[in-house]
Amino acid sequence: MSVHAIPERPARYFLLRSRARVERMRAAAVSLANPLTDTWRTRVPDEPAPDDDVTTLDALARAIDRCTRCPLYRNATQGVAGEGPKAARIMLVGEQPGDQEDRQGRPFVGPAGQLLDAALDEAGLDRRRLFLTNAVKHFKFEPRGKRRLHQNPTIAEIDICRWWLDKERALVEPELIVTLGASALRGVTGRSVSIKSMRGAVHRLEGGGRLIATVHPSFLLRMPDRTRAAAERAAFVADLIRARKLAA
Repeated sequence: MSVHAIPERPARYFLLRSRARVERMRAAAVSLANPLTDTWRTRVPDEPAPDDDVTTLDALARAIDRCTRCPLYRNATQGVAGEGPKAARIMLVGEQPGDQEDRQGRPFVGPAGQLLDAALDEAGLDRRRLFLTNAVKHFKFEPRGKRRLHQNPTIAEIDICRWWLDKERALVEPELIVTLGASALRGVTGRSVSIKSMRGAVHRLEGGGRLIATVHPSFLLRMPDRTRAAAERAAFVADLIRARKLAA
């Protein structure tokens, strides 16, 4: 796996370079940029997906879009499968699609995804060589007028959707999984453990592969204390650098 060299620059350089971009992401995350033009609707399920016939990532994505295993499909626009090469050595697992991911059908394309892209760049990781996905494949939200406010998935929803995550893992066979947030950690391990107890170490996964646990980029966007946010962001980038070195 080829990687980018990390320039020998002080940490303050990256902080100043990214501050304006992070501020724009924060504004987008709480703006009215996601108006709904249609009335709220309930999806009608198509024919059940042939679960046993999922042997490619494309077929898996189509099956995920038709999934009715839990009620989350009813109000979501579409199921959002993972994205990236089948030969990816690193898999990043987030929580669930957000508003923009639900609309575009791709993982990590909203404000948190933009912050993730910037952090990946600083860590010397090429997003095109990674497989990005989520523990839950449908957007869970609460409608507020023309806005859709994110809601955390329940343990039951994470566990039901783990069937799809396991399918992705079996097809990609990543050497390393980076979990972004507690829901992702639950989705990969099947256990409710704290990020704090797992972070900073490399863990062996049952069935092969290794795991690094870190925070979700949306956690960084929500932090009101700019000083603490900068420190947390630096720690997040450090976790990604550790992942790059392990998979190199």
